[in-house]
Amino acid sequence: QVQLVESGGGLVQAGGSLRLSCEASGRTFSNYAMGWFRQAPGKERLFVAAISRSGQDTYYTDSVKGRFAISRDNKKNTVYLQMNTLKPEDTAVYYCAANSFTTAQGMGISSINTWGQGTQVTVSS
Repeated sequence: QVQLVESGGGLVQAGGSLRLSCEASGRTFSNYAMGWFRQAPGKERLFVAAISRSGQDTYYTDSVKGRFAISRDNKKNTVYLQMNTLKPEDTAVYYCAANSFTTAQGMGISSINTWGQGTQVTVSS
């Protein structure tokens, strides 16, 4: 199994930016479609973004399109989530996820091999 470690969360004012990183180890990183999910207090974990194994294809939930960008560097075994124009409703714990079962387009909670430990993102109004 691949192991995932996230970093880059924090407190930011509305309209600001953050960049999350997720470094993988243990298995061939390029064998995994990668994604980001988030979970707000008292709510279910939801899909945010996914990227294909090659990095050519990306997918986003509607609420972050145009504001967030997922990318990966297969040489560094790292996936990133650049978050711009942050809103208070983006406040959540963000989880990195690895998926060897499906394409990035088919990524969902049930298709995840491994989760990172999560990193808190708090956006103040």
